[in-house]
Order: sequence, then structure tokens, then C-alpha cells
Amino acid sequence: MKKVLWFRRDLRVHDSMLLAIEGEVLPIFIFDTNILNALEKNDKRVSFIFEQVLKLKTDLKALGLDLALFYGTPLEVFTCLKTLGVSEVYASVDYDSYAKERDAKIAEMLSFHSLNDCYLFEPNEVLKKDGSPYLVFTPYYRACQALYTKFYALEYNKAEQSLVNFDCNALWCIQDGVKTALHVKLESIGFASLHVNILSPEKALEIFTCKVDAYAEKRDFLDEDATSHLSVHLRFGTISIREVVRFLVYLKQQGHATEPFFRQLIFREFYAYLLFHFPKLAWENYKYAPPISNDEDAYTRFISAQTGYPLIDAAVTELLTTGLMHNRARMVVGSFFTKHLMLPWQKGEAFFAKYLLDYDASANILSWQWCAGTGIDPQPYFRIFNPYAQSLKFDREADYIKRFLPQLHDIPASCLHKETYLMSHDITGYPKPLIGHESARKRFLSEFSRTH
Repeated sequence: MKKVLWFRRDLRVHDSMLLAIEGEVLPIFIFDTNILNALEKNDKRVSFIFEQVLKLKTDLKALGLDLALFYGTPLEVFTCLKTLGVSEVYASVDYDSYAKERDAKIAEMLSFHSLNDCYLFEPNEVLKKDGSPYLVFTPYYRACQALYTKFYALEYNKAEQSLVNFDCNALWCIQDGVKTALHVKLESIGFASLHVNILSPEKALEIFTCKVDAYAEKRDFLDEDATSHLSVHLRFGTISIREVVRFLVYLKQQGHATEPFFRQLIFREFYAYLLFHFPKLAWENYKYAPPISNDEDAYTRFISAQTGYPLIDAAVTELLTTGLMHNRARMVVGSFFTKHLMLPWQKGEAFFAKYLLDYDASANILSWQWCAGTGIDPQPYFRIFNPYAQSLKFDREADYIKRFLPQLHDIPASCLHKETYLMSHDITGYPKPLIGHESARKRFLSEFSRTH
């Protein structure tokens, strides 16, 4: 019985559920045109994924297997593979609306097996006594802690597998039932090849060993490199979530403080869990409809890093140039977008989705709903971050701001945290704030009160 091992969010050979499946197998990766056709041709994520797919192919060859590469829609690819006698498909779970619809269509054609290889817990495993899902993180976290045993972090070993007879030397374009062999290079599918400078998961873990004790205290500071650098690797499965947890267990045994970081891993689980149980969160407000301005000029200035708020513009510039954004910056930016500018969170979510290297639908959607105060377990609608107070607290010397806004290099840090200076300055190449903080705060609260 021939089995397809469909690699998606699990681009590795170590601790792989797919490679624990016995039998005659065909590992594949699909460059999905349903997704790629909506992206710009210089999208950094596509370059990163392509690099990782080639590494995966090399690693599989070392195990006596290989990786068949396809370019087309999953439906077209599996229609083609079915003619080879393939009867079963194994793939890691994915909970966004497109992924669920895609997998349901494949399941109508072949026997489809979902593997929980991206998360520790199954979505129906952590429930309240009445069988309903948790809506608040802290009780969910406590339930996960109570449920967690060594079982959840067990390592998966490779099973006895043989490779289905298939030509894996080409990148196969499947279109309208026609199979065409392309050269195995990114340019074959129309994308520019860009090098993405990301720490390897092994290096990230090694470095994080020295930072984990200060994680809770320093993770919010923009001028500190206190984060794990694992988000991209967890998103694409170039490291197993179980390996990260085993690493934390080892550190805990050595006397390190690991609970704050473990808590963040469970936050990742919580957001995926909520999107699974409440799929409409992907586009609908859960609590209320916030006041919306739909100010196109404000949106244009925001995505161009021209709001006149140094912290906001530095964060947006970081996103545009690196594909990353510090978590503290994401919270302040999300609050600013939805409350100062009164723009719809869905528009901010789409902007992040376009550029974030570690874009994960559940984490991004739920984080934006949290910032807007519209989601499940959100920040209160009346909590509005002051970007100046945030930069003063978390980037006192303006190192983060000046790194991404070099035109502000010669401005004293203290001035960059003061609205009075920024409203009256005449800095070449940098605009004045498009709206005052206090007036924006009062406008939002007034509009909220008027409509609710």
C-alpha cells in the first residue's frame, strides 16, 4: 500500500511523525499555486521555504529516501499521484480556513491521516469539565500543566520505509492534467532567490541557553536580544515542538528558569486551539465591532513607516526589511493601528501576513484581535498603549529606533520619547506625528462610547 508523506509545516527529518510511518512511501512537497499566486515574487518566505525544502531533500536522501517536488494545486497533484496507485496521505495538521478546506478535498479522494506534529496537545484534548473549550488563557494553561506528562515530548524515530518508484530529480509542474518537468530552482516557479539570514535551530537553542534565565525579565526590551529566535523554525517545523520542550526539560534539570518560555509555547497552542474551535475568528469580531475610520492616508503612512511615531515606524521598517518584528513592538503597533488610527484589525493582519517570515494564521489573527480588544480573552478595549511611554520603557536609549530609522541617529534619545518635540521638530526625511496620542485616545474612546 503506497503512502504519500506530505511535508508542509514539518520540514525536517529529526523527530518526524511522517518518518515514523512504516511502508512504501513517497515524501512530497507542494509549492501550492493557490498560495503562491497571491504573493509578490520577492517574498522572503518563499526563498526561506525553498532553502529548507532542498535541505530536507538532501537529508531524506541520506536516509535512503527522497523528496518529490510539485508546483500546482494540491488537488491537481493528488489527482496525478492517485494514478500511481497511491492510496493514503499523511500530513501534519493545519487549522486555518484554507488548509481545512484543502485537506477536506484531498480526503474525498484518498484516505487522509492528520498528524498532530505542530503542537503538543490535540484541540479536543484540553477542555473544560462541561466539554466546552477554554476561552481564557490562564485556566487553559493550568489545564495543560495538569495534563502534561513526558509522553507529550517523546521523540519519534524513523520507521522501516522504502521509496515509491518516482522520478524525484525534477520539479514537476502539474497544470490542467499536464505534467511538465522544471529545473529544481526557485526561478522555475517565478520567484526571486533571496538569502534569508536566520539562525539555524541548533544555533538558536545553543544561544538561548545563555538567555533563558533572563527571558521573563528582558523579553520585552527592544534593545535586548533576549528572544529565542525559534518562531520561524516552529512555524515551518524545521525544529520539532517536542525537541524544544525536551530542551527546556534539560535546562530545568540544570537549574534554569524555563516556565516563562514554556508559557509562551502554550500561548501558541492556545491561539491554534481557539482558531480550531472558533474558525470565524479568522474574519469576524468575537466581542464587538470597534469604531472604524477607514482613513486611507493613515493606512498608507502606516505601511510606509511614515506615521511620525518613532517606535511604530521603526517596527514597521523592521518588518519590511527583515520579515520580523519584536513581540513587544507587535503589541504596540497593533494597538496603534486599531485605536490611534481606528483602522480595521483585519487590514493590519493582512499586512503582517504579507511580510512576516514566521506568519502563522492562528497566532497572527488572535494577536490582532487581542490588540483590537475584539477577540476571545482580549486586552480591554479601553487599554490603549502610549507609544512614547512604551519606547521610553523598553527602548530608553532609542537603540532599536535608531537601528531601523537611521535618519534619527543624531537626535537625542530623550527627544524621541517626547510628543512635544516630535510635533515641533524639523528633521530632514522624517514626518511629524499624523495624530497626537491624547487626541487619538480620546477620539477612540468617544467613538466607542457613541456606538456601544
